[in-house]
Amino acid sequence: MILNNVTTITGNGPTNIQLSSNNRSPSAGSTVGALQLDMGGALAFRGLVNSHDHLDFNLFPQLGDRIYNNYTEWGNYIHANYKAEIAAVLKVPLHLRTSWGIFKNLLCGVTTVINHGEHLALNNPPITVLQGHSIHSVQFEKRWKLKLNNPFKSRAVMIHIGEGQDELSNKEINQLCYWNLLKKKLIGIHGIAMTEEQAKNFEALVWCPESNYFLFNRTAKIDQLKKHTTILFGTDSTLTGNWNIWDHIRLARKTQMLTDAELYSSIYLGGVLCRANHADDDGTIVVAKRKADTSPFDAYFDTDPADILLVVHHGHIRLFDASLFDQLKHRDLSNFSELEIDGSFKYVDGNLPALIKQIKTYYPGAAFPISG
Repeated sequence: MILNNVTTITGNGPTNIQLSSNNRSPSAGSTVGALQLDMGGALAFRGLVNSHDHLDFNLFPQLGDRIYNNYTEWGNYIHANYKAEIAAVLKVPLHLRTSWGIFKNLLCGVTTVINHGEHLALNNPPITVLQGHSIHSVQFEKRWKLKLNNPFKSRAVMIHIGEGQDELSNKEINQLCYWNLLKKKLIGIHGIAMTEEQAKNFEALVWCPESNYFLFNRTAKIDQLKKHTTILFGTDSTLTGNWNIWDHIRLARKTQMLTDAELYSSIYLGGVLCRANHADDDGTIVVAKRKADTSPFDAYFDTDPADILLVVHHGHIRLFDASLFDQLKHRDLSNFSELEIDGSFKYVDGNLPALIKQIKTYYPGAAFPISG
């Protein structure tokens, strides 16, 4: 597949990109027999990596109506005050909730997502889903010390930690580090209460700023912590943030705690650290409309789902804009369904309208950011 007339984050002008025959990475080479698409100068970049999501929790609305001291306070509060809302979502079978979580990411140009929680049974998802050694948290995970030190589990462990703004949130970080007897590679999530000294014990920290501000009106001191650990980027689920990862990214940029280059890198490093034995995901590519007279970084950070023209995952087109239909109409598009995002028509691999209809038989109040 050859994408003609695209611009890139690091490029100086329009170029052509060929996806190699092994579906792993862009490369130069022969164009004979390959599908060629004219992208009209649009911006091409690697598919996003969402380093923290709970795929089965993305039918929830944001739950919470005040500022909390820590995640246990919030968790207890929503279970006491939002019983009906929680029960309504949980009526939807797990596989349907998970499928929507995957599509939510795909529609935003995410081609790799790291799911946190119990391993989910997945049937050939259209994006890469990584499921490693997950522990929920020190406070909510039973037998967390045994699970942390299980010698048969991965050397890397992902865990919510320091998610709050009080002394308890800080102390649990020390508790986790003390009980890490096998010196597992800790990948913390949130780390709002984390100090620079504590950060030295972590292989990485996943930053989810929109979730943090919604619950605690503050986020981790990323500008300090980045000196001592690797910063990754994640969204968490719609329980604590909106569905559009680009809004989360723009909020992170607004804090100015990372440079544009650092923020860009944080969006992709999760795939490197957490991939383990999974297939290389570097061959994915997203192409989005480029707003006129903008720098490459401004164009990238200004992206929204409606702007996305093409998502390719391991050589397979997973989403394309209606403006490309004439260039693709001679291919087999029987598995694609049409939908609308903010006035922009897309075709997505899979019957997303049918999925939404099925979900609404269990949860009539389910709200989706698309129509179709």
